[in-house]
Amino acid sequence: MKQRPLPARAPGPRSVHGTAALCGVAAAVLLQLSGTARADPTADLQAQVNELAKKLADLEQKRAGASGSPAPSAVTAGDQPGSFKLPGSNTSVKLGGYVKLDAVFSDHSAGVGSTADLEYEAGAVPVGPSAGANETNQIKLHARQSRFFLQTSTPSSWGDATTYLEFDLFGASGNESVSNSHGLRVRHAYGTLGRLLAGQTWTTASDPATYPETVDFGGPAGVLFARQAQVRWTQPFTGGTWSVALENPETVVSLPGGESFRADDDRYPDIAANIKFGMGAGKYSIAGLVRQLRVDSAKAPASQDQKWGGAIGVNGVIPFWKTDDVRLSAYYGNAIGRYSTGFFSDALLDANSRLVLPTQWMAMAAVRHFWSTNLRSTLALSALQSNNPQGVTAGSVNRNAASGHLNLIWSPTPQTNLGLEFLHASREVQNGDSGRLNRIQAAAQYLF
Repeated sequence: MKQRPLPARAPGPRSVHGTAALCGVAAAVLLQLSGTARADPTADLQAQVNELAKKLADLEQKRAGASGSPAPSAVTAGDQPGSFKLPGSNTSVKLGGYVKLDAVFSDHSAGVGSTADLEYEAGAVPVGPSAGANETNQIKLHARQSRFFLQTSTPSSWGDATTYLEFDLFGASGNESVSNSHGLRVRHAYGTLGRLLAGQTWTTASDPATYPETVDFGGPAGVLFARQAQVRWTQPFTGGTWSVALENPETVVSLPGGESFRADDDRYPDIAANIKFGMGAGKYSIAGLVRQLRVDSAKAPASQDQKWGGAIGVNGVIPFWKTDDVRLSAYYGNAIGRYSTGFFSDALLDANSRLVLPTQWMAMAAVRHFWSTNLRSTLALSALQSNNPQGVTAGSVNRNAASGHLNLIWSPTPQTNLGLEFLHASREVQNGDSGRLNRIQAAAQYLF
């Protein structure tokens, strides 16, 4: 962002006196030069000129200091709110993030070492007659959601050049018995130049603005979710923007026995697009996804098949009253697959080693209400389902799931959130086995 030029000012006493001083020095030196020019050699004349230049430079420096201009070595405010510029740089730098402690009590555990005990994962809810019976009423405390980001912005003739890096602590798990030294995980790593984005961030087929506010890190079951490498172009139009991207492909296939694996033989990038626009006070988006799903793997030696699939979705944020809002999201297609936070496979393999693409849908509705300026609640309900053909896949493959989040969040300061939330979730697999999960979570979040 370019700075606006400062308005011109009438010369004050300092500037008048400074100008008079400059004129006086110049006149004195000229008089001296006129009196000695005939007698002194050229070297003496050059020395006089150098002395004049030095005095003029000293006066200019004193004037700059008197006017309050920052020293060349000072850190200054950046063009973006909360940013700064390093000495001699026109790049604005911003640092931020938060520290968050979560205390999670679950009536059923997802298993030893599973991150599903730290955040809700729809596909990890235990199912069957004795689902999670040996691991009940478990409590976990962790700080792995804590994150840090670095953002830069540099003006250029092509538009602002920006970079964004963000990490959290959901990388490799540490030893919970001693140090809890969990590894960093890359969430976002991308740059932009004008309308072109390249790097890793939210898939263009999603709309993070519609994600509801939950204490739980995992969020609702029926929300399209993926962060991956991509090249994206965004074009504004009257009332909104449209974007199209080529994104990292990955095909996850379920074998007839129920095992899922990554085929790792993709030939074309996923194509994702969205149109974002406003109507009244609301914000809405329409999203699309086109993918080639392919299998050619040693795990299925008789199979070498590929099919094209896609999905379409709508999202919206509808404000009401003064501060409240409703958030909606719905997707339908035959290639949602891993974009369901990994709940669905992208394709099934039938008895003839051919790919089958089941139709899938997912939906979410949430209401956020402010009880006061610093006290709010969100109720978020969601579900998703895959219409798996009978006889094509084993009974252990996911069929549907649902979740409900209800919370109360208090912000005693703008940089602090204290939350309490209740989660109820369910999951059903193809053979009809199902399971339930009830969870209470408390959290303290400190932003910087």
